[in-house]
Amino acid sequence: MYTPASFREERLGVLHGLITAHPLGALVHQDADGLTADHLPFEIAAPTPEAPFGTLRAHVARANPLWHAAAADPAQEVLVVFQGPQAYITPAWYAEKQASGKVVPTYNYAVVHGHGPLRTIDDPVWLLALVERLTTRHEAQQATPWAVADAPAGYIDKLLAAIVGIEIPLTRLTGKWKLGQNRTAEDRSCMAAGLTASHMPDAAQALGALMTSQVNI
Repeated sequence: MYTPASFREERLGVLHGLITAHPLGALVHQDADGLTADHLPFEIAAPTPEAPFGTLRAHVARANPLWHAAAADPAQEVLVVFQGPQAYITPAWYAEKQASGKVVPTYNYAVVHGHGPLRTIDDPVWLLALVERLTTRHEAQQATPWAVADAPAGYIDKLLAAIVGIEIPLTRLTGKWKLGQNRTAEDRSCMAAGLTASHMPDAAQALGALMTSQVNI
């Protein structure tokens, strides 16, 4: 990923924060047919000596050939892409539009790319713990959260047998926060205000809030 220095984000807590807030990652790997991508909800675990940037964990259907590829070539590195807030930027928000008209549109966004070897974990105890953690996290916003234990144990056991766990100890984690850092402070404030306007889509408002936090640092 091309990342100019002004757009580079290297703070591990910030990178993990985006993954946590936007957990659906696109896992890209090479198989017999070429590059392919699987879209999976991940959790991110804390760094360890083996995984200095943390470890991504998820599960796939047993019928998914992804885990077979990982088992066949455990040294193969994969890429997982996490897309954060993103939105179109109109040049109407730039002060320079009124001064000279020498402005053009752009697109701002925040993304994280994670790299590492893909491992498979075919262990029902590990899988149950993962599914329970993911469920607890994503059900937290519900008025009456559903829990794995709400379903019959035999039913859950049957479903666990139909999935395989994967984990990626991250050897590299790259963040790109393209938030108008190459523009003036006035332009960035105007962009953030435009994006957070009440009539803008939720994604644009989220980007505006992120830009506001960066402007105020």
